[in-house]
Amino acid sequence: MSINKEWNEKKLVENRLIQQLQEMGYAYAHGPSLDAERKSGLEVILTERLSHAILRLNPWISENNLSKVVRSITHIDAVNLMEANEKIHNMLVNYISVQQDLGKGKKGQTIKLIDFNNPDNNEFLVVDQFSVKGGEEKGIRPDLILFINGLPLVLIECKSPMVSIDEQIGKAVKQILRYQKNYEHLFHYNQILIATSNDRAKAGTIMAQLQHYGEWKDPYPLTNPEVGDKPTPQDILVAGMLSKTNLLDLIQNFIVFEPEGGRVIKKLARYQQFRAVGKAINRILSAKNSRDRGGVVWHTQGSGKSLTMLYLAVKLRRIEELRNPTIVIVTDRKDLDNQITNTFRRCGFANPQQADGVRNLKKLLLQGPGATIMTLVQKFQTDKEEEHFPELSTASNIIVMIDESHRSQYKGLAMNMRTAMPNACYLGFTGTPIDKEDKSTTRTFGSYIDKYTIQQAVDDGATVPIFYEARMTNMHVEGETLDQLFDRKFREYDAKTRERIQEKYVNEEAIIASPKRIEQIVLDLIKHYEEHIQPNGFKAQIVAVSRDAAATYKEKMDELSDLESAVIYSSTNDDDDHKKRYAISKDEEKVLIERFKKPLEEDKLAFLIVCDKLLTGFDAPIEQVMYLDKPLKEHNLLQAIARTNRTYNGKDYGLIVDYFGVSSFLEKALDIFSKDDIQGALMPIESELPRLQTRHRAAMRFFDYIRRDDLESCIQILQPEDVRNEFDHLFKQFAKSMDMVMPNPLAQPYVNDLGFLGKVRQAAKSRYKVEGMDISDLGEKVRQLIADHLSASNVEILHDPIDILSSKFESHVNQFQGEAKASEMEHAIKHEIRIKLEENPVYYTSLRERLKKIIDARKQKQMDIFEMMKKMQDIIDDMRNTAKQGESLGLAKEQYPFFLMLEKQLPEEKDKEALKVLTEVITEKIQELAVIEWTQKDDVKREMRKQTKRQLRVFKCPEDKLESLTVQLVDLGRIHYKK
Repeated sequence: MSINKEWNEKKLVENRLIQQLQEMGYAYAHGPSLDAERKSGLEVILTERLSHAILRLNPWISENNLSKVVRSITHIDAVNLMEANEKIHNMLVNYISVQQDLGKGKKGQTIKLIDFNNPDNNEFLVVDQFSVKGGEEKGIRPDLILFINGLPLVLIECKSPMVSIDEQIGKAVKQILRYQKNYEHLFHYNQILIATSNDRAKAGTIMAQLQHYGEWKDPYPLTNPEVGDKPTPQDILVAGMLSKTNLLDLIQNFIVFEPEGGRVIKKLARYQQFRAVGKAINRILSAKNSRDRGGVVWHTQGSGKSLTMLYLAVKLRRIEELRNPTIVIVTDRKDLDNQITNTFRRCGFANPQQADGVRNLKKLLLQGPGATIMTLVQKFQTDKEEEHFPELSTASNIIVMIDESHRSQYKGLAMNMRTAMPNACYLGFTGTPIDKEDKSTTRTFGSYIDKYTIQQAVDDGATVPIFYEARMTNMHVEGETLDQLFDRKFREYDAKTRERIQEKYVNEEAIIASPKRIEQIVLDLIKHYEEHIQPNGFKAQIVAVSRDAAATYKEKMDELSDLESAVIYSSTNDDDDHKKRYAISKDEEKVLIERFKKPLEEDKLAFLIVCDKLLTGFDAPIEQVMYLDKPLKEHNLLQAIARTNRTYNGKDYGLIVDYFGVSSFLEKALDIFSKDDIQGALMPIESELPRLQTRHRAAMRFFDYIRRDDLESCIQILQPEDVRNEFDHLFKQFAKSMDMVMPNPLAQPYVNDLGFLGKVRQAAKSRYKVEGMDISDLGEKVRQLIADHLSASNVEILHDPIDILSSKFESHVNQFQGEAKASEMEHAIKHEIRIKLEENPVYYTSLRERLKKIIDARKQKQMDIFEMMKKMQDIIDDMRNTAKQGESLGLAKEQYPFFLMLEKQLPEEKDKEALKVLTEVITEKIQELAVIEWTQKDDVKREMRKQTKRQLRVFKCPEDKLESLTVQLVDLGRIHYKK
C-alpha cells in the first residue's frame, strides 16, 4: 500500500470507521488472523463461530441437526445471486425448521441464527483485509466486512476523500459490483452494502447501481450531537445503520424483495422510512391513552410512502405487546387501494385481504387478531336498513393506517370507521403537507409523527426538483384573449364581483375546450416537447379540463403530429360519440400505462392525455413534463405536479408547463401551506440562472490565462489526473444547468463557452485515452450543441481513441509536433496496455515497466524528446509483433499468454518445448469444458480448476504456486475462451 493510500484511505476512512464500531461494542480482527479458522480462501463464512452461535441460541439442537443447518447455510441451492440472497434473508428472519425430538415426539423445531430480541446475545465482528478467493481474479480483500455470528452480512468499501468528488462513491460502488460479478458466493449472505469516503457515505443492496445508493442523514434514535462533535456523513451513517440494535432492526424489518419488470429488486429502507416507523411505534407503545397513540406521517410524494406503511406493518407484527395486531389499510380511491395491496403482496407480506364490499369488510373486521385488511373508506357506509354503522371490534390492538389522510377521511365515513373500531389506533399518511387552515386532520389523527419535506427529498436525490413555466398566457379565443374578452363583457362590475364572475367565466368549458384554442396549444406543446423533452428520451402528460377537452387534444395531436398519444378517462352511458370515441376498458388502460412507462426507444407512446385519472398514485419515472390546462387546487395541485418528480436515469428535473393562463392561481394555491413545508415544490426556470452562472464560472476558471484558440495548451492543463477529474465534475454540473435552461434565451450567453469546454474535454479524452470522459453521459441537447460546435470549429476529435495497431495511428500522431506528439504516443501506449493487460498480463506488465523507465529517464533529463519518441516507437512495434512471437513457437494467438504465464511462474523450467506442450494441454482442457456462459457456472469453473491443477501437478509445479497459478490460468481462459 502506498504512503498516499495509507494516509488518505486507511487512516482517514477505514481506521476511523473501525474505531467507531469498536466503541459501539464490535470486536475487531485483522483478516489474515482469521485464515486459521477457514479451510481455504473460498470459504466466506466463519463456520466455527456460526456453529457456536447456533448452539448458544438453540442449546437443545443435536449434533446431526447442527451439521444439517450449517450445510444448508453454506450450500445454497439457487439459480442466481438474488435468489440465494433472498433465501438467506428468509433463514435469518423467519428462521430454519428441523425435525427433532425434545421429549414429546419428533416434530418441527425452529432454529435461530440471530437473536433479534437481544442484540448483545450475538457476536459482532468487524474485519479488515479479509481475503476471498474463487473468483475469476487472483482474489480480493474488501476493505471491511461485518460478521454477525460468523456470517458476512455487511460489506464496506472505502475510498480516499482526496479522490475527485464525482468519483469517491462511484468508484466504490463500481468495485462492489465487480466483486459481486466475480465473487458471488460472498454476497449470498450480504444484507447491506456501504460505500464511503468519510466525507460521503451511502448504502445500498446487492445488484444496486450507483443511483440507487442513498445517504443515511439521521442517526435516529440518536441526534447528530450525540454521535460526536461535527460528525461526518460516515459517522452519522455508521451510528444510524450499524449500531447493534439498528442493524438487526434493519435486517429483520426493513428489507423487502419486490418483483419489478421481470426481475426481483432488493429494497432497503431509507433513513426517513426507518425514522418514521420508529417514531410511530414509540408513540403507539408509550401513549397514555388510545387517543394519543395516533398521528400524521407526511413524507412527500415519490419518497416511498407505500413502502413505509409496509415496513411499519412488518414491524408491528413482531411486537409482543401488541398481541398479533389487526392492521387495516384505508384509502379513498380504487387505484390507490389496488396499488398499496399489490405492494404488500409483491413484497411477500402474509395474506393481505382486500375488502370487496361493505358486507365483506364487516366480515373481515370480525375475524379477530392477526388479519391485514385493505379497504376503501367508502366501504364504511351504512346499509339502507341501518341507522348507524355497527361496532365491530372494541380491541385496542387494531392499527389503522389511512393513506392521503387530509381528504375524505375525517368526514361522515371516518365517523363510521371510528364507530366500528372505537379503540383502534389511527395513523394518517400523506404525501402532501397539512394546509394552514386545516385543523381537522391533526384533530382527528393527532400531531405530526414525522415529516420528510419536498426540499429534503430533492436534496437527498429521492426526487428531482420541479420547474414551472407559464406559456401562452395571452391565449386567443376566437380572436380575443380571455382577459380582453372578460374586460369587454364585464367592465361595468366592481372589482369583487368581477373576480367572482371571472373565476366562473374562465372555467367555462366552452372557452377552455375550444378546438381553436386547443389547436394553438397543441402546436406550441409539440414544439416545446420536441426541443426540450424528446431529445433526452422522456415522456409527457397533458391534463385537460374535461373529458371533452381531452378528446379534442387527442384529435389535434393526431392531426398535427406524428408523436404517439393516448387518452385515459372513464366513460359513462351518457357520453356522446365524441367522448365515446376514446373510451377504453380497464385492461386496455393497464396496457397503455405499461407502454408509457417503457423507454421511448422501446415504445413510442410519448403522451398520456388525462383529465382526472393518473393525477394521484401514478408512478411513471420516465415522465418529465406535465402540460397543464386545468385549474388545480391545494393538495390536488401538489399531487398532480409530483407525477414529474420521480428519479430516472439522466433526468435532472421535472417540468410543469401551464397553459391555463392564470399563473397566479398556482401561487395562491401554494399559499395555503406553510412556506417551509412547500419550499422547492415549484420553481420558475429563471431560478436556475444564479446556479448556472456559478457553475459556468467554476468550469471556465481552468483556462483563465490561456488563449481559447490554443487547444494544445488547454489540453496540457488537464494532464494531471486530479485536475482532469475536478474539471470533469465541474463541467458536468455546468452542462446539467444548461440542459435545464436550454433552449430558453436565458442560456444564450453561455452557449459558446459550453461548446468550447466540450471541445477541450473531448480533446483531453482523446489525448489521455480516458474511458468515460466523453459527452455520452450528458443530455442530448447538450451533446448536440457540443457536436455542432466541434463541427463548426473543424475539430475532428469526436472519435474514440485510435487503436495503436491501426494503420491510421501514424497519420493521427504525425498531426502533432514535439511534446504534443510524445504525449499522444505515451497515452496511446498506456491505453493499449490498460485494455490488453487482462488478455496477456505477463507481456503487458513488462511493457508497462519499460514505458515507466522511459518516462522517468525523460523527467530526469537523461534523454531528449526525440530519443524518447524513438523508444516509445520501439514499444509500439513490439506490440504489433505480439501475434508473430506466438506463431514462432507454433502457438495460436490465444495460447501465447498462457505460455508466458507458465514461463514466468515456472522459471526453473528451461525447456521451452515442454512449456509449450503444457500450454497446449491446459488450453485444450479449458476449451473442452468451455460450454456456453461457462463463466457464470460455478460447477464448470470448479472442474476447470481441478483439471488445470492436475496437469500442473503432473508437470511438478511447486506446491506453493499451485493454487495461485491455477486461478490465473483459468482467469486467462475466461478472457480467451469465453462463449
